[in-house]
Amino acid sequence: MFSGRPLLAAFLVTAFGSAVSAQTLPPAPGAQVTTLSAQPGTWSEPSVAVNPLNPQQVVTVFQYSAQAAYSEDAGRTWTLAQGVTPPDYKMSGDVSVVFDNKGHAILGCIAFDKLGTFNYWAHNATRNGIFLRRSLDGGRTWEPQLRTVVAQPTAPGIPFEDKPYFFADGSKSRYAGNLYVGWTRWTLIDSQMLFSRSTDDGLTWSRPIEIARDRGLPRDDNGALEGFDGAVGPDGTVYGVWAERNRIELVESHNGGRTFSRARDILTTAPIMFAIDGMDRANGFPQIAIDPRRSPKGGTMYVTWSDFRNGEVDIFLSVSRDRGKNWSAPIKVNNDPVHDGADHFFEWLAVDPVTGAVNVVFYDRREDPKNKQQIVVLARSADAGKTFANYAWTTTPFDPEGVFVGDYLGLAAWNNRVYGAWAFRNGKDDKTTVQAGVADFGPGGTGGR
Repeated sequence: MFSGRPLLAAFLVTAFGSAVSAQTLPPAPGAQVTTLSAQPGTWSEPSVAVNPLNPQQVVTVFQYSAQAAYSEDAGRTWTLAQGVTPPDYKMSGDVSVVFDNKGHAILGCIAFDKLGTFNYWAHNATRNGIFLRRSLDGGRTWEPQLRTVVAQPTAPGIPFEDKPYFFADGSKSRYAGNLYVGWTRWTLIDSQMLFSRSTDDGLTWSRPIEIARDRGLPRDDNGALEGFDGAVGPDGTVYGVWAERNRIELVESHNGGRTFSRARDILTTAPIMFAIDGMDRANGFPQIAIDPRRSPKGGTMYVTWSDFRNGEVDIFLSVSRDRGKNWSAPIKVNNDPVHDGADHFFEWLAVDPVTGAVNVVFYDRREDPKNKQQIVVLARSADAGKTFANYAWTTTPFDPEGVFVGDYLGLAAWNNRVYGAWAFRNGKDDKTTVQAGVADFGPGGTGGR
């Protein structure tokens, strides 16, 4: 399906201000946008990672089915990788990507033959599981071995494994190099939050453990346990968050993911799954990120999510300066007025580990008085989340009605250079592409290098 040729022809330097007649947001500095998918299709739900051992290497993954593109020049050009899609399943998706402390890229995904009943995924579930591939050369090539975290054979009453998020311990702690994954398991009677770890660079994985204090409803809607995201502090402490009804839960592990503290409520939200104009399903699943600087145990922690407490859907951030014990009142990330009726959703969070800047990407409808068309906005805070500047990362708005643009966007940052990825509707047809964006906040547009 994909040629694997460098995507030079698809490379675009965004011409800000030409597509939106009433543009009020400044352009993202040094913005570049590249279309990654070789042809329009059903592409969505990307993830992005930067190699901390060689920040010129960046990998973006996306679905359906699982695909990867890599850059060896800090996002200036991209090439589609080959040999990524699991060959023995009809579908694969819910991808995430991370670089470990050896500079290896780890692509995780689910794979299955057919979904179960709509939103009740364990009902009539077929064989499914969570799998990964490794790239030992920065995303250029991927090992042929498909590693297994957990797999379910086709049988009556099997669960469905969903929304895995992979992350790595890049600290200098005794657990450095560990790989982790958290996800939702749907059963016929409930939803569970599970966790597994690898101590051998992803070759084998521990038996899954439950990390939530109770179980949620069995349907993919408010009341379920879902939206896991994880982060590791500089001392090797593992943190995980997810949504449970109208609250965000936090757990932590001080022994490399073997066991976890009892989950506790840290934030109260309005419902974080909602319909918006043109989309029957949007969401505001939480993300967590840590500024690793200044403290051997971990600096400032951040959590983002979106909900409609203000009527329209807004993006929020909360800050903890005592390693998760206490959290600030919600801070609104999108800087348009409250009650302007504009929706903002599918946020993703990344803290720059070099500079500590807080970055959030999301779809934004503030430019459309009808609240139907959206662009991609990058919000950035250089003062530890106290205030946010908002930038237009794209300027061509699109209406998502009738297409699936996923459940989330992707974001990563390194030394003032920010990398995002998102689904974009291809004109007025029923297909989407995935685009990768770069923004550069370094002196002279060099990303601080």
